[in-house]
This record gives sequence, structure tokens and C-alpha cells, in this order.
Amino acid sequence: MGWKAAQKLIQNWKVLRGDNVMIIRGKDKGETGVIKRVIRTQNRVIVEGKNLVKKHIKQGQGHEGGIFTVEAPLHASNVQVLDPVTGKPCKVGVKYLEDGTKVRVSRGTGASGSIIPRPEILKIRTTPRPTIVGAKDTPMELVMEKTYDAKTGKGMPSL
Repeated sequence: MGWKAAQKLIQNWKVLRGDNVMIIRGKDKGETGVIKRVIRTQNRVIVEGKNLVKKHIKQGQGHEGGIFTVEAPLHASNVQVLDPVTGKPCKVGVKYLEDGTKVRVSRGTGASGSIIPRPEILKIRTTPRPTIVGAKDTPMELVMEKTYDAKTGKGMPSL
């Protein structure tokens, strides 16, 4: 990717995987769906069951060939998040609550200004954290061992 293409990448993404969105441009204009995948390197999203195209796939080892219908990516500017109260497409803003938590809110004309919750699918890890200790893991005794004393300066390397 060149530097010009990198400049055009979206820095602050307003749509997330699992968001309920409406397609505002293209052949599926006006239809709603859930974001299946976000491709940040191309500023594109894949909406579940929308923007279907026919794809010719050649036969290879382990899979059969033929003509398949697949979901093609849409540009992120062609979808808008649905307002949870009104059900209409809206812009997404950020607000901080009294306790300091950051939340997404609906903005724009006809928007209710309500909080847009983060999708539950984002809380599920795709790869679970390892629970058993491996060969390359540091033993807990070494991790908890005190190697520096701030009062005496013991353990400080000599420079």
C-alpha cells in the first residue's frame, strides 16, 4: 500500500462487527443487516446476506469447483448504523458518562440521541486464552520474586 492509500484509511471507525446497519448506497439500498466482518485495510465491511455476487471458483484439491454466491465487501461510507430507538440510519458520536465510561450515541437529523450499545459478539474471544502452563511460560515463583528494593536501592544495576 502506498502512502496516498494509507492516508485515506479510516482512523476512527464508527461501525463495528456485529452492528445493525442499513445500506444507504448501491444495489441493496434501504436494506438492513448485521456486519459480519470489517476489513480495515480497505475501508470495507461485509454485511450478512447483502451485496451478493456470483463467483466462479476453479476445482482444486479438497474442494469442488462451480459458481457460488458470496457476500462482496461494501465501502464503509455506504452503510450507516441504525438508531436503536427509532430504527432509522444515523451518524455515530461519542460521549462520556458521569462515571467516565465512553459510549456511542446516535447523532444527526431524526436521531434520538440514545446510547448505541457495543455488540455482544465483540466480547467473545476468537481464540481462547491458554489456561495450562506451557514450556515457555515463566514460573509464578520467578514472577512474584522481589528483585528491587526502592528504599535501599538494592537490585539497581550499576551504570
